[in-house]
Amino acid sequence: MSGVSPAPAVRIPMNVLADARPDELDPSRLVDPARQREDLARIIAGATDGRAAHLLAPRRRRSGFRPLEAAALAAVAASVVAVSTLDRQEPAEPATAPPRSSAGTEGTGAGADIRVDGHLELLSAARTAATSVAEGTYWQTTTRSVYVDVGGEKGQLFAVRSTSTDEWSVGVRPGTRSLMVSGLHSVTEPRTAADEARWHAAGSPGTVRVGVANQSGTGAIGYTMGTRPPMVMRTNIDDKIYAVGPRNVSYKDLRALPATSGELRRYLERLYAADNGAETSASGHSAWILRRAADLVTMPVKPGVRAAAYRVMADLPGVRVLARVTDPLGRQGVGVEFPETFRTPLGSTRQQLVVDPSTGAMLSEEVVLVEPSARAKAAGLDAGTTVNYAATTRMSWGERQISVPKNARG
Repeated sequence: MSGVSPAPAVRIPMNVLADARPDELDPSRLVDPARQREDLARIIAGATDGRAAHLLAPRRRRSGFRPLEAAALAAVAASVVAVSTLDRQEPAEPATAPPRSSAGTEGTGAGADIRVDGHLELLSAARTAATSVAEGTYWQTTTRSVYVDVGGEKGQLFAVRSTSTDEWSVGVRPGTRSLMVSGLHSVTEPRTAADEARWHAAGSPGTVRVGVANQSGTGAIGYTMGTRPPMVMRTNIDDKIYAVGPRNVSYKDLRALPATSGELRRYLERLYAADNGAETSASGHSAWILRRAADLVTMPVKPGVRAAAYRVMADLPGVRVLARVTDPLGRQGVGVEFPETFRTPLGSTRQQLVVDPSTGAMLSEEVVLVEPSARAKAAGLDAGTTVNYAATTRMSWGERQISVPKNARG
C-alpha cells in the first residue's frame, strides 16, 4: 500500500434559538435596519465526507469550484479507465427558473424559499451539533455515491449510472493511519430500461466514452460497464489528514479552530485570501466560504466548531435555505443551496446540501440539473434530475481501523 498522491481537492424554543443565534445577530451588535436585513439574509456548500471533507491538497491547486470534489475523485479512481481531460465546471449565468425540487412546505409550492423556517432549522442543527460526542481514535464515514453521465453517438445517446460506496477512516492518534476504501459494490450500468435498450442498440460497448470540457477544448473519459473491484489508498501524509481550502491540516490544527462563528468566519476569510481569491464574484466568494464551512462540519472538529460552521453557513449572503427537503435516500432535512450554477457537459447545474436539524448531521450533497444540454435531453435527463450525489450513512468515531477487502487494488 503506497502513500496517497495529492488529490484535486477525498430543527425551536426561544432559549434554543438564542443559544444557536450567530454572534453577528446579537441584538446588541446590530447597528441599523439595513445591517439587520443584510445579516438576516441567506445561507449556503462541498462536503463531505459526507464527502464534504477533502483529501490532502496539492501544493497549488488552481481550478474553478467543482461540486463534490472528494466524491468525484473516488468515482474517477474507481470507474474511469482512460482520461484525456478532467471535467472542469465553469460558473454559469443565473438560472431563469429554479429546478424541480423535493423540497416542499404546507401552503407553499415545492422548492419554496423558506427564509425564516429554514434559517432557524439550520441554526437548530448548530445547537444539536454542539452537543455531539467529542473525540475518539478514528473518524469514520460511509458514503453512497451516484454519478450519471451520457454516452453514445448522436441518435443513439443513453444515460449511464455509476453507483458505489466509500469508507473513509481518518486516524487522529499518534501512530494511526488514514485509509479510504472507495468503489465498494461499484457498478456502472444503463440508467433506465430505455437507456439499456439504446446501449444494446449501440452494440453493448464494454467501455462507454463520455465527453468532458476544459479550458483548452474538449476531451473524453471512458466508463467501464459492469462491476469493478474497490480501491484502497492511504490519505494522510505524516500528521496531515485533511485539506481545508489550500492548506493541509493536522488533527491538532482542527482541534485548535475557533468555536465562535465570527472567529471561524475570519479564519475562513484568511484561507480565502491565501487561495488568491479563488472565486472573485460575490456569489463565488460565498460559495467558497460555504464549501469550506460544510467541509468542517464533516471533519473531526470539536462540537463547538461544528456548530460555529453551521452558523457561518446560516449567515452567508446569496444562499437559499429550503425547509423539508428529501435527500436521495429519502431522508428529510433542510436544504442549503449554493448561490451559483455551474456549466457542465450535461448543462447548467446547482449544488445542494441536505442537513438533518434533529441530529446536526450532514446527510448528503447533490448536484441537480437546472437547464439540461441538448445531449442530456436526448438521453432523457430533464431539469430537476439529480446527476451526482454523495449520501452519508455513517459519520462517527470508531476505535478500530476499517477492514480492507482482499480484492482491493492500490
